[in-house]
Parts: sequence; C-alpha cells; structure tokens
Amino acid sequence: MAYVASIEAPLCSEQFGSGTARRCRAAADGSLQWDAWGRCWWAFSGAFTAKPGGRDGGERVAPGTAVPPLSRLLAVFLPQGFPDSVSPDYLPYQLWDSVQAFASSLSGSLATHAVLLGIGVGNAKASVSAATATWLVKDSTGMLGRIIFAWWMGSKMDCNAKQWRLFADILNDVAMLLEIMAPIFPICFTMTICISNLAKCIVGVAGGATRAALTMHQARRNNMADVSAKDGSQETLVSLAGLLVSLLMLPLVSDCPSLSLGCFFFLTALHIYANYRAVRALVIETLNERRLWLVLKHFLQRGEVLGPASANQMEPLWTGFWPSLSLSLGVPLHRVTSSVFELQKLVEGHQEPYLLRWDQSQTIKDVQNKPTSGSCSEVVFWKLLGRSTGEQHEMKLERKG
Repeated sequence: MAYVASIEAPLCSEQFGSGTARRCRAAADGSLQWDAWGRCWWAFSGAFTAKPGGRDGGERVAPGTAVPPLSRLLAVFLPQGFPDSVSPDYLPYQLWDSVQAFASSLSGSLATHAVLLGIGVGNAKASVSAATATWLVKDSTGMLGRIIFAWWMGSKMDCNAKQWRLFADILNDVAMLLEIMAPIFPICFTMTICISNLAKCIVGVAGGATRAALTMHQARRNNMADVSAKDGSQETLVSLAGLLVSLLMLPLVSDCPSLSLGCFFFLTALHIYANYRAVRALVIETLNERRLWLVLKHFLQRGEVLGPASANQMEPLWTGFWPSLSLSLGVPLHRVTSSVFELQKLVEGHQEPYLLRWDQSQTIKDVQNKPTSGSCSEVVFWKLLGRSTGEQHEMKLERKG
C-alpha cells in the first residue's frame, strides 16, 4: 500500500525503548497514518495504517498489536526493556558467554564419556558396587571442597568478579582434562576423578558467586531477577544446542582417542578465548583495588583521570599475579606500637577515633572500636597512593572519611 503523505501536523508520537520515535498523522479518510518503523536493534522496518473502529482492512494492525516475530522470539531470551534496562556491555558479554558455554558443553560431553568409560560402563567385568563407591567418594570430595573454598575465598569474589570468573572457567577446563585422561591410567582413576570433581565444585562456587556480582552490574532498573532468569534461559538454549551437536559428535570420535583429545583441545582453546573476550568486554563502573590503583597511578603520572572503559581495559585479569593489599582492622594496640615514642608520634595532632599505622612490610593496621566504611576507604586510598609513588613509611590520617 502506498504511503500517502499528509499536510496535517502530527497528532502524536510514540517510542518503544531505545527505538526511533514515530509520528502519527490524520489521513484524509479519517484513519491514522504512522511513520515507518525506525531501525531498531533487531532491524525490523515497515509502515502501517490503522483504520477507524479497530479494522485494518487487511493492512497492518495498530501499534502494540503488530509485533515482529523476531522481537517476540528475542523477548523470550532478553530482559524486558532491553537494551535500556541493562548495562551497555550486556550484549557483547552475553554473545561471548554463549560461545564459551557452547564450547564448554561439547567439552563436557567428551569428559563425561571418558568418565563413564573409566567407571566400567559397557564392560561386563565391571562391578556395580565398585562403580557406586567411586561415584560416592567423588561426590563427597567435591562437597567438602565446596564448603572449604566458599569459606576461604567467598568474601574476595565481589570486587574481583572478572578475575574469578576467568579463573573458574580455566579451572573447569583443567578438571575436564583430568576426566579425559583418567581412563588412560586405571590405577589412579579414582584419585583423578576425585581431584577433578573437587575442581568442578570450586568452579561452581566461583562461577555462581561471580555470576551474581555481574548480574548486579548488568541490571539497571532493579531487574536483577529478570536479568538472571533470562541469562538462565540463554544458557539453557546454548546447552540444548550443545547436547544436539554432542549426539552427532560422540559417535564419530568415541572410537578414536587421539581424535577425541584433539577435539577437546580445540574446544578448550575456543572456550578460553571466548571467556577472555567476555570478561574483557565488561565495563564495571565501580572501583576495586586494582582499578583504583590504575586510576591513581595514571593521575599521578599524567594528571588525567581514567574513564571506566580505559580502566577496565588496563585491568589485569589473572588472579594471583597482583600484589594484594594487606589490611588488618581492630588489632590490639601492642601490635601497632611498642614504645612511648611511637605512640606519641601516632597520636600527635590526631583527632580521629582510630589509629592508623603503615609498617615497613606494607601492612596497614587500623585500631578502633567501630570501624566505619569511611575510615576503611581512607586506609585503602593511602595504601594504594603509597604503592603508586613507591613510598614506604608510617603515616596517620588527620581527616575523617
């Protein structure tokens, strides 16, 4: 149907999400004529005319009732209000995350096939009791490891979500490699799969904790539940696709260990690369210790403040290769000073309800009855400032945070 231009002024306009606004005019026959669909992120375009009385005379229906089929499908897997309801890095992160999940699903199928082969599936001489005992030992080892790791590292994953996410996925690849290699060494099979399951349980703790932190970052309209639910739907779809491909792949590689191992290494390389690109795509606006140190160092060297994108691109992603801040709160006074001279030096002109000392080993100790978030922030700031300038000396705070 040809679009007839109207000389009348627009009656109204509408805009859905971040799409282009459309104007509505009155046609000569009394119907409503709408501008063409703006080029939305799903690339749907078109124009329609709504007839009076709700009849479209065979044409497109009124706004809100004619929904592109592709947008309906994507609404199942994307949060409501996308892209305005999520962070700008949501789409690139989720795309790379889907790639890594697909590769991990295929690698997991190869690892599961190897474990079942090692336990004795298909072997008439295998004992059901022995297989059950091996499985129980494997699961119990993983449960204990999950509890210990959550107690040991649980509080460190919020501020370093990107690093722990990458660590968890690499550790998951190591665990699957152990499972694939386990049948090759039958004597050490039980010990190998126990270690593998222990690593996988650590992956579950780290992956779950960092996923919660990243969901909080991505949700911009108090829609954490929706973002988390749609992330689960995306992961389920990718896992289903991986399952279907695995059904075709396993019969081709199961009889050739070298081919199976080659496929595993290829999928592992793809998995690690996709994970790296996913976490590198994240632009987290808050400051953790590493990003704060980078901002301070850049400002002291160039007099410029790094933006969130630049700081995130410069942030190292490998856990364990960063000098950690040693911070002790609420320590006894005798651990801070051992002489009258040192005590007088610390309290001289000091009006705050705490004492702060930076010793030569670069350990900060804060003494106070009720530590506040402001005082803790000052401690971290001065510590990182000293690291940026290379200073190592005792210092006290003379202002309240």
